[in-house]
Amino acid sequence: MGKRPLMNRAERAQIAMMLEVCAYPKPGNVDRCHDYTDTRFEHFLASTILVRPAFEAAERNGGRVGSLIKEAVMLTNGHSGGNTHFGAFILLIPLILGEDIAGAQRIVASTDVLDAIEFYAAFGLTEVRVVEDDDLDVNDPESVAMIREQGMTLADIMAYSAPRDMVAREWVNGFRLTRRCADLLHMHGHGRDAIVRTFLDLLASEPDTFIIKKHGVEVAERTVQRAGEVLRGERDLGAFDAECIRDGINPGSIADIVIAGIYVALGEGWRWDC
Repeated sequence: MGKRPLMNRAERAQIAMMLEVCAYPKPGNVDRCHDYTDTRFEHFLASTILVRPAFEAAERNGGRVGSLIKEAVMLTNGHSGGNTHFGAFILLIPLILGEDIAGAQRIVASTDVLDAIEFYAAFGLTEVRVVEDDDLDVNDPESVAMIREQGMTLADIMAYSAPRDMVAREWVNGFRLTRRCADLLHMHGHGRDAIVRTFLDLLASEPDTFIIKKHGVEVAERTVQRAGEVLRGERDLGAFDAECIRDGINPGSIADIVIAGIYVALGEGWRWDC
């Protein structure tokens, strides 16, 4: 048999989403070994399939980042598992449009007010946890009016959110953690084990902002410390995973960044099928 043709960008994005959720154990997150009460492994896999038209549209036709993110959310809202990949879409759509990190940075810089408004419409379709008392509340129509009046682009929205959200921060800092994740995957080898080790490396060095929103800074910092203990052989990975699941500590933002990192690494020749 001959070699399979190189994956296109839409396929790489789908494979990245699939590989992240299938890798195990990733402490606290849904994987093939455990579910949440209201969100299961199958919901994540369904989203990787259902989102395909949005990814293909981004690759073939280009388009607005905000509209494409909204389309991705609408396509994946058809199951009962709620939002599974909103943060991943925020990273993957500009990467698909721009082809790589440098191109994604150009896409981000070119966003406008309409992108921001479409993004807020997408946000309103999710149940993503937000910071209370935020001046820009997705549930408040006055926030959209403020965006229009101030001429805020989607890049401006991400800059506004960056101090409190590490996915938004990627738009501001040039996809720094996405790049680091891809580099770690190359360093750790190929396949599932490399994904788990990369996930742990990020978890041991970056307080996950989803954990902060859900449990507070102290819990996020303690999770960083315990992930470091796992890497140093001072704590059992399986026990740490069980502890996070028990306490509802799920590093969802790092999972989104790992998806983006896998996407980038796949485009650079990293192999998953070994």
